[in-house]
Amino acid sequence: MSDSDGEYVGGDLSDDDLLDHQVSDGGRGGKDGANTRSGKSQGGRKQRRDRKKAGRSMAWEAVKRSWEEVVEGDDGSLTVGERLEAEKRRRLLRDTTPLQRGIIRHLMLVLDMSFAMAEKDLMPTRHRLTWKLAREFVRAYFEQNPISQMGIIGMRDGIAVRISDMSGNPTEHLEHLKKWEDLEPQGNPSLQNALEMCRGALFHAPSHGTREVLFIYGALLSSDPGDIRDTISNLIVDRVRVTIVGLAAQVAICEEICSKTNAGDETQYNVAIDEVHFRELFLRTTTPPVTRTQAQSTASLLMMGFPSRTLAPTDTIVYCACHNLPTREGYSCTRCLTRVCRLPAECPGCGLTLILSTHLARSYHHLFPLRNWVEVPWTKARKSKACYSCLAPFPDPPKRKKDKDKDREDETERRRAGEKEASGRRGEEEVEGKGKTQPKTTELPGVSESGRYACEVCGNHFCIDCDVFAHEVIHNCPGCQSDTRGQQGEAQAEGNGTAGTNGHHMNGAMEVDT
Repeated sequence: MSDSDGEYVGGDLSDDDLLDHQVSDGGRGGKDGANTRSGKSQGGRKQRRDRKKAGRSMAWEAVKRSWEEVVEGDDGSLTVGERLEAEKRRRLLRDTTPLQRGIIRHLMLVLDMSFAMAEKDLMPTRHRLTWKLAREFVRAYFEQNPISQMGIIGMRDGIAVRISDMSGNPTEHLEHLKKWEDLEPQGNPSLQNALEMCRGALFHAPSHGTREVLFIYGALLSSDPGDIRDTISNLIVDRVRVTIVGLAAQVAICEEICSKTNAGDETQYNVAIDEVHFRELFLRTTTPPVTRTQAQSTASLLMMGFPSRTLAPTDTIVYCACHNLPTREGYSCTRCLTRVCRLPAECPGCGLTLILSTHLARSYHHLFPLRNWVEVPWTKARKSKACYSCLAPFPDPPKRKKDKDKDREDETERRRAGEKEASGRRGEEEVEGKGKTQPKTTELPGVSESGRYACEVCGNHFCIDCDVFAHEVIHNCPGCQSDTRGQQGEAQAEGNGTAGTNGHHMNGAMEVDT
């Protein structure tokens, strides 16, 4: 009888690999059959080891909780789309008050690489998911903050290891993350050693920029060489803000660190519930922090250079000063003409900050965020049949009541008929008059019953996908940007896209959180 304890094999193996997993019949061949089974089992164990070294997850580890996306309505029907739409709207509905923020940021990302990251409560493991989101965070951070800088540090074996130095080039950070990704987590973490290394890296950060530390912490302990409260006091003196995202449970010392370094703000320490919540907490740090004190909000001038792209002649070899590599394209410093290959960057020769005007414009949207769009009820949904931006068709609004003349004719016909038939028709008219074709309204918060979302400035209607795209990617309203009529009065003063105000007063004083 054939052996049924073979291992499940994924569909991405070749024919030669599949032959190693075939199980032979022990009833034929006697000893040879036993040897065949032994050889195949050894091949299966070898492939399991190879797959483990390569970091490939098993098929049963790819868990998708699809049942959590299903919502049961009052009538017993099951819907999935409304739950997803509500989740999108929940991420968008945020406070859009224009506050003064530090758009030139210096952030240190600290990743836990201790034994606690080998747990599988977050699929596939805490370690794998953290490094995947870390790569996504690096891209989102420099997309939203192109003139900022970042460094990465890891915690393992009771010490802090430097993964990448402070830099404004996202490609370098991604390359360093890829080198350290295959290293298995081990040892204990040390909050104090990591904070001291971050404090040293942020010590030379200029006063016009922010000093921030983001921890991804999966352990419930910290192996520190000294008193960590002395380190907390030094962080407060150096104006370093610490944000911690926990993966296991709430830790008292983590809450104390975040509270004391953020002027009593306890919202900077959170514990992730699941993978989606973890990603939300991780990427929330891409928004610059609010300037809390009046002393830090004092305006100061910063010299920057805006170089143009140059192309070297075909018969010459030009090296960039930042990496010492040959390149044809590059940017010359506007002060000392030193050549760099990427922007934004700091000139290696004179230290001048080199950026493009588009980088500065992308950082500006944090100061005047786009206003939240409001849900459109069915009573106001007749003015639009498709999304203003992508032209996706909207659901048809409910039918209106019958005209008065037609109602009178129906009433005359009912009077001529018998009382029973007339009363039955009156009941049908009442049902129709109260909204016979009225669609089912949703009870999920933030979801529009008509599928339409309106900009309060231009009044155009958009779908949920364009709502997410406008608030998370372009940070401008397509309707306001395409309005070239030169509106007067309040629309000109508050219009989104007018001098980049996103619907806020440009001449008013910016609010400072004190």
